[in-house]
Amino acid sequence: MTPSPFKNICVYGAGALGGAIATKLASSEGTRTQISVVARGAHLEAIRAGGISLWEAGAHSPLVAQMTATADAGELPPQDLVITGLKGHQLAAAVPGIAKLLHPGTRVVMILNGVPWWYFHRDRQSGHAEHQMAELDPNGDLWRLIGPERVIGCVAYQGAEVVAPGEVKLANNGHFILGEPSGETTADIEAVATLLRQAGVNVSISSRIRDDIWSKLMGNAAFNPISALTRGLMSDIMDDPALSAMVGQVMSEVKAVAEALGSQIAMLVEERLERSRQIGPVRTSMLQDLLAGKALEITPLVGVVVSLGKLANVPTPVSATILALVTQLDRKNQQVAD
Repeated sequence: MTPSPFKNICVYGAGALGGAIATKLASSEGTRTQISVVARGAHLEAIRAGGISLWEAGAHSPLVAQMTATADAGELPPQDLVITGLKGHQLAAAVPGIAKLLHPGTRVVMILNGVPWWYFHRDRQSGHAEHQMAELDPNGDLWRLIGPERVIGCVAYQGAEVVAPGEVKLANNGHFILGEPSGETTADIEAVATLLRQAGVNVSISSRIRDDIWSKLMGNAAFNPISALTRGLMSDIMDDPALSAMVGQVMSEVKAVAEALGSQIAMLVEERLERSRQIGPVRTSMLQDLLAGKALEITPLVGVVVSLGKLANVPTPVSATILALVTQLDRKNQQVAD
């Protein structure tokens, strides 16, 4: 087994995906790496008491791992690698905590749905290199205190859910795509990929991570808000002709924005729709958050499609309508939750 250059690793946001990765890393045979997690609430207390129980797809018993768990990143030493499991709309508030974990050489793997805050760093495709998006990084704190130069992008195809405090269930045998913003295959990204593979995570490295971001966003920008607005599973949406047509319209808008910014999406919308029909009765992450009374991940998945459409002079009327509706839904849902 190749020794890891990362001696201290923190998963910041050990929810569904973060908790799954932390458990696999902490269970990896022969590891000498110190694994810690930052979590909160009942989930944190359960991790402290008994670790995380990870149910992999088709497993008859869970993988259980103990690890250091805290709500305060300041209690941990500087880390060689930080993996964030937070959603895009949660990152800005977490900047002070993440910043406490950094030393000059720390790399940060950010598992994110939608367009990430660092998107235009070292971007040679769009003509907008180093453009900062205030809607994703309101005060510029992510750019200034974390730094896009530390980031390794990550696109996750992994269904996961926290089914009880300290217990995570995976819906499938997932796949994670890593990519440097520059497109280079660096020693750091190869070391991260090796580390994750040794822990049993299915990982590949992409030289065009922005293409992978947009490819996944074609589905997320459509299914997540429509499922929240309708309370429908993905199969319900695809079984409804009007809703499935709307999904196709959103996918077309996302693809047009992506290509105007220099990305390449090989799959046709019709092909993506056909694949979506095979997914089945899946409850999207936004619907899970809505039913749990949590704030919805709107801006990275829908809002940025609209704003980048304006930047690229690409009309996005269906996405703009959905954005207005789901924003009001989130506002009302938060009032009920409060």
